[in-house]
Amino acid sequence: MNKSDLITKIARFNPELFQKDATKIVNVFFDTISTALVKNERIELRGFGVFDIKKREARIARNPKNGSIVAVPAKHIPFFRMGKLMKDRINN
Repeated sequence: MNKSDLITKIARFNPELFQKDATKIVNVFFDTISTALVKNERIELRGFGVFDIKKREARIARNPKNGSIVAVPAKHIPFFRMGKLMKDRINN
């Protein structure tokens, strides 16, 4: 499912909403999560999961194409950990 599929599904299950309103809702939701992650905040959606930022330390790696050594700088990466209820839904 992609973003436009999600918007369509929200609009279909909520006939009182116009398509543009469903689009605004989804965009605000994703923008809020993105803004919080940029501020290094943790987002917890009970029953769904947790969005967080992890720091990867700088390291030395190898270019797989030619085997040369490459310095990889430290960086922050987004991380999602699934909640227990979501795991149970998937596995049952």
